[in-house]
Amino acid sequence: MLAWAAEGPEERGKLWGNLSCLQGLAQGPWLPSGLSPRPPPAIPAALQQRAVPWPCRSAEAEAAALRPGGSGCRRVLKMAGSSAPWIGSAYLFLQSTCKTIALPSLYESSQKKPSVFKALKLALADSTGSVNGVDMLKVHCSHPHLIVQLKFCKQENCRRFLQSYREGVLQESLQNHLQLALAMTTVPLEMELKAGNEHLDNMLKDEDRCLECIYREKPDRLRDEEITELEEYLQSLILHQNINNNLPAKDCSSLNSPSLPSEGSSPSPQVTFLFQGQQFANRTLTPDDHQKFAKLVSKKWKQVGRSLQRNCRALRDPVIDNLALEYDREGLYEQAYQLLLRFIQSEGKKATIARLIAALEENGLTSLAEELLGLHSHEDS
Repeated sequence: MLAWAAEGPEERGKLWGNLSCLQGLAQGPWLPSGLSPRPPPAIPAALQQRAVPWPCRSAEAEAAALRPGGSGCRRVLKMAGSSAPWIGSAYLFLQSTCKTIALPSLYESSQKKPSVFKALKLALADSTGSVNGVDMLKVHCSHPHLIVQLKFCKQENCRRFLQSYREGVLQESLQNHLQLALAMTTVPLEMELKAGNEHLDNMLKDEDRCLECIYREKPDRLRDEEITELEEYLQSLILHQNINNNLPAKDCSSLNSPSLPSEGSSPSPQVTFLFQGQQFANRTLTPDDHQKFAKLVSKKWKQVGRSLQRNCRALRDPVIDNLALEYDREGLYEQAYQLLLRFIQSEGKKATIARLIAALEENGLTSLAEELLGLHSHEDS
């Protein structure tokens, strides 16, 4: 059945056309012999008056409208252009020409990662004239390259970036920021810009073509969680610096304290932490951390467990005592291993190195904390 309660003139026009087709079929010669066609249903007078018939155009007129430059084509392109924002993506390949400087290794280091990220963020802001001119989606470590996936949301920002890249301003800015952030005399760099399979360095003089290539490559991912955390850390660092400049001296001691950030004491405690006056990027515990802890914590594994249990329900009493009894025959290694295993399984991504280091410090296990952070091997080298 056709629904006569058409909402608008366009829908009523469609119903009118469909009904006309049905009338024609009912009167056609396809009915078996001996059967007379049923008369078509009467169209309500109100609908006949209000119905809008389909616009009639010849096949030639339809084809002309859809040709490039035709009225129909222009209308569709105009609508698409007005509704879709300008978004594009590109990859920036970075490599140091100095053999002793490996950018991927620096970025993978928990100590150096915040500094490298800060240098990248500031250099990209310099290239577009705005902190939000270009967005970093992810930083890939592919030795010997550090690969930054970029997202552009405005054509003018992308154009400024290309100009800065072509004139060497971006390269110089990043070298200077890395030099300051890493406390090095110089950080010489080589850069390469790609969009999909296109090497944009080969067409930098043709800016419009570069823009077209970047626009054609849409971002294939959302911003990585690590990038979001590092940006939050930079914002909190700026906030702390501003507060430090305005607060009385007696109130600044808490900002410069080498202790780990306690719960709620830092805007983003999951990003970085301080240990012995040095700054470290936070991360989830690794199997290597797990084994080192079990091997070196010795008899104090239960004390560390008591410290961790404050914010971990999986270690609440009597879990720790039960682990001691259950794995008594296996010895201290297995007891400590099972303790940290419960912590990791329960907390997931929240089972971070910062929380473990805080628990170790609380129980006087500074040497083990240094071992987990790689400070012993750094000093020996």
